[in-house]
Amino acid sequence: MKLYSSLLGATATLGLALFNSAALAQPVSGQTEVAQAHWQALVNQPSFDTDTALLLTDGTVMVHEYSSQNWWRLTPDINGSYLNGTWSQLASMQSNYGPLYFASAVLPDGRVLIEGGEYNFGSPVETNLGAIYNPTTNIWTSVNPPAGWSTIGDSPCAVLNDGTFMLGRNASKQQVLFNATTLSWTAVGSGKADNFSEEGLTLVPGGSILTVDTANGTNSELYNPASGQWTSAGSTIVKLPDAGSLEIGPAIQRPDGTIVAFGGTVHNAIYNSVTGTWAAGPDFPNSNDMADAPASILPDSNVLVFVSPGIFQTPASFFVFDGITFTQAPSTATASRLTSFEGRMLLLPTGQVLWLVADGRTIDVEIYTSRGRPDPTWAPAITSVPQILTRGSTYQISGTQFNGLSCGADYGDDATMSSNYPLVRITNNVTHHVFYARTHDHSSMGIATGTTIVSTMMDIPATAETGASRIQVVANGIASKARQVTIQ
Repeated sequence: MKLYSSLLGATATLGLALFNSAALAQPVSGQTEVAQAHWQALVNQPSFDTDTALLLTDGTVMVHEYSSQNWWRLTPDINGSYLNGTWSQLASMQSNYGPLYFASAVLPDGRVLIEGGEYNFGSPVETNLGAIYNPTTNIWTSVNPPAGWSTIGDSPCAVLNDGTFMLGRNASKQQVLFNATTLSWTAVGSGKADNFSEEGLTLVPGGSILTVDTANGTNSELYNPASGQWTSAGSTIVKLPDAGSLEIGPAIQRPDGTIVAFGGTVHNAIYNSVTGTWAAGPDFPNSNDMADAPASILPDSNVLVFVSPGIFQTPASFFVFDGITFTQAPSTATASRLTSFEGRMLLLPTGQVLWLVADGRTIDVEIYTSRGRPDPTWAPAITSVPQILTRGSTYQISGTQFNGLSCGADYGDDATMSSNYPLVRITNNVTHHVFYARTHDHSSMGIATGTTIVSTMMDIPATAETGASRIQVVANGIASKARQVTIQ
């Protein structure tokens, strides 16, 4: 458990320039990428202490105000730039719910589910409160806890391939599935080797869920949603959870089918989802670790990580991992004053990474822009879309790899911000102004779906400019080739 930081902060920064997703090339090494990367500060800075950020399916970013019931929206400008984005306040959750270190997910219908919290308004109570947000109505609805769950706290969660939200109770082996229609829970799962405490849940290509045990040395486990059974996924070779606190780092899926599990120790391990085997990865440089820490995949398959030396010590710093080597990356304005658990990341549809400080006293929101480009085979591909689209109407768009090859950014049990769902970006041919069609009811939430045709529904915004336009599907910062459409 981490110490609760005080609220109140000053002003901070965030930035970003539009990622040119049309210029696809081969991925670059960590050293090459870092040499070309930089941070930028947001032109319009937030007026509140930030926490976890989630990417809504209309291209806007939903940000939690630290240890409160309040939420805010960051909207990109007319050119699609989050650097010049603007803030607006959203509806607040129920007045008795102000969580810190909680489970969260964007569901296939576009709603946002928030569950539990290690703290509630600063009190370490392992709250069992929950709420679900409808972005089309700007309304929160309270969600009752699973039967018998007096606590949820910082329990881990994941969204399964079929779109069902799964939650594992942190101090036990209990787990449940959420019915998004009835707002009810169903108990599932058997065979879990240890409690879910401090563990993260990672979606694997094919639909299984991977976790690294925090109480069983080097053991890892796979959950099969079809059978409801947990089985061993083998030894991680090196020990990842810290022996004292059991803290562990995030896990990031890469396009090559590997999952990098970062340690709360100096060690890291790499899981091959094709062979089902583990290999020891390189240790963190300079005795750093990721005991509760954010990381994000980058469009070129490298991983941006935030580390600090020893459990919850300063100074923190950034590295880029290319699957073989850690290369130190540029730092943000305040990173050296922080420790690993006080950062958050979110992968944006521009391919950039949104960075937020979550310590309750520092406002520092920035954007990381890398110059690495994805392999073209990683991009979504549109196979079917109407050529004429009417503003205010809803259409289906179909194709392949709409959910990408990764869940995007990760932190672990205390914060979840997966973005493995399709966004639809419309760019007017004359003005080059950018609009996002809100997507919902995706046919799958599975990653690395290959040649399987998947689909989503898209609502053409009433504010979209009419005329000839380009339409793209974007998954985790990688855009499809554009199709020509007419907006009317």
